[in-house]
Amino acid sequence: MTSPPLRLSPLAHTWMIDLDGVVFPHNGHLRGDHSLLPGVRELWAAIPADDRIILMSARGLEHQATTLAVMAAEGLRVDHALFGLPAGERILINDAKPSGLITAHAINLARDAGPGGVVVEVSPDL
Repeated sequence: MTSPPLRLSPLAHTWMIDLDGVVFPHNGHLRGDHSLLPGVRELWAAIPADDRIILMSARGLEHQATTLAVMAAEGLRVDHALFGLPAGERILINDAKPSGLITAHAINLARDAGPGGVVVEVSPDL
């Protein structure tokens, strides 16, 4: 399922991306499965070089080094990583720019479907 394009301004962005069920199969690390879900490479390729990528996971800290090594081996950039997070909802709160630019977006994907339907557009008119 393709969602409407994510229209972003030309400003630098912060991407907060969950790991299990978005990048890798949910709990795949417990089975030794670090295969990328559909659309992961394409999403990473669409993220502008000046943006920051924050990887988030409920995986325990004992999985951080191995997970980041797999990400690096796959050629997926991670600027910051947060492990050991609660498994519940993730809430992003941000202020809108005085120009009216919306500065917080959320995309909920079906577990293990991957981000293949996420289309990113950087629009200079925003």
